[in-house]
Amino acid sequence: QTGYMQQKDLLLPWRSVLDNTILGLELKGLSKKQAREQALEYMEAFGLKGFEHHYPFALSGGMRQRAAFLRTMLMDQDVVLLDEPFGALDALTRIQMQEWLLQLWESLSKTIVLITHDVDEALLLSDRVYLMSARPGRATLVLDVDLPRPRHYEMVTTPDFSTLKARLMEPLRAQTQTFKFQATKSVGQAGS
Repeated sequence: QTGYMQQKDLLLPWRSVLDNTILGLELKGLSKKQAREQALEYMEAFGLKGFEHHYPFALSGGMRQRAAFLRTMLMDQDVVLLDEPFGALDALTRIQMQEWLLQLWESLSKTIVLITHDVDEALLLSDRVYLMSARPGRATLVLDVDLPRPRHYEMVTTPDFSTLKARLMEPLRAQTQTFKFQATKSVGQAGS
């Protein structure tokens, strides 16, 4: 019922990009031919056209993530969970992937739940942000992001974006200060 993409792409090294993207469809019982035809329709939109028959070792990190995302999206679930999908990427590739996801999201008509530790990423990509506490994990703040769509990366420097970021950073910083105090207190007790 829910599509799920982990932080690592988890592409199988012995399968081509095309065959990696159809893995879920094959497990669902679709024939390899039908699954490939379905995946090929999306290769250009996912930035993979021309790389269908390459193997994962020949791809950049961003391309590997796009292949993993296509594999997830081909399952055609209404809700898609993305667990730090861009966390392992360098800063430039991460920005490119965020912009790509913004463009693609408009055409997907899916609910996407994104888990991220990056405040800018959360604000740029989301309509609503849930700030989670440390153990036990619970929502300590719910922030509606009323930035206009379509969104673009240049928005991160606007006053509206900065205001939203400040509203998220204040409780987040307070939470880390509390954690530091508790950790220091524990270390002090252990040494007694």
